[in-house]
Amino acid sequence: MTKIIQISDTHLVKEGCLVSKTLETAASLKNLVGRISKIKLEVGSIDAIIVSGDISDDGTAESYQRFKSILSSLELPIFLVPGNHDVRSIFRSEFLSAGYLPKAGKLNWHKKVGEIHIIGLDTLIEGQGGGELDGDTLKFLESTLEKLGNAPTLLMLHHPPFKSGIEFMDAIGLHTGRESLGDILSSYCGELIVVCGHIHTNIITRLRGHTVISAPSTCSSFVYNIHNDAPVEVLKQEGGLILHDWSEGFKSIQIEAMRGEALFPF
Repeated sequence: MTKIIQISDTHLVKEGCLVSKTLETAASLKNLVGRISKIKLEVGSIDAIIVSGDISDDGTAESYQRFKSILSSLELPIFLVPGNHDVRSIFRSEFLSAGYLPKAGKLNWHKKVGEIHIIGLDTLIEGQGGGELDGDTLKFLESTLEKLGNAPTLLMLHHPPFKSGIEFMDAIGLHTGRESLGDILSSYCGELIVVCGHIHTNIITRLRGHTVISAPSTCSSFVYNIHNDAPVEVLKQEGGLILHDWSEGFKSIQIEAMRGEALFPF
């Protein structure tokens, strides 16, 4: 049995700054770390935390240092991929010491945690909101999967490999590599789930026979409004986490940032 917690889109900034002059994203992350500490007593031991991009909102070293400081109390291995708000060179510098990131090139990596393999893919296009799966990244994925012998695998990237229906988010979605990704995944016969972030909401779909799950943001969400003239609005809404539990198959559970009040015994 292997348990992995996924969080996403923490959007941290330097001390004393707010995201869009409104959101105190560090406070949201601190609240969630407290929640994780409590659920560890309920769901059992956690093997690792994965973060599906946009760790930073401003791409500064200070924001990444705040992230590490806030999560340090959990004393768990943490594995990350960059999102469109991250800066690859600073991201690499701040997290290279963890030992799983490559020293050059795209930040693609593979790590075995417990009974499952975790693959992280770098979809960042520097200076743009949209993402890509370039040739080198797709070759890395294909060669890595070929070595795994259909072992249980969790594949993580920031940009969703599907259309969400939220027009302004899809405009900065995964621009290239989606079809090639599907082709590669279609030949993998083992248990595999794809997890992502970016759209700040939980959507579950399928891609070439495999389940795809987007995680909520820890600090904000977008209204799910599919009309072409829908306003671009950010909600102050802490989205919580997803617990990926491997035991003879994957089971993924969304856990809210705040526990509801108990009304009566059931």
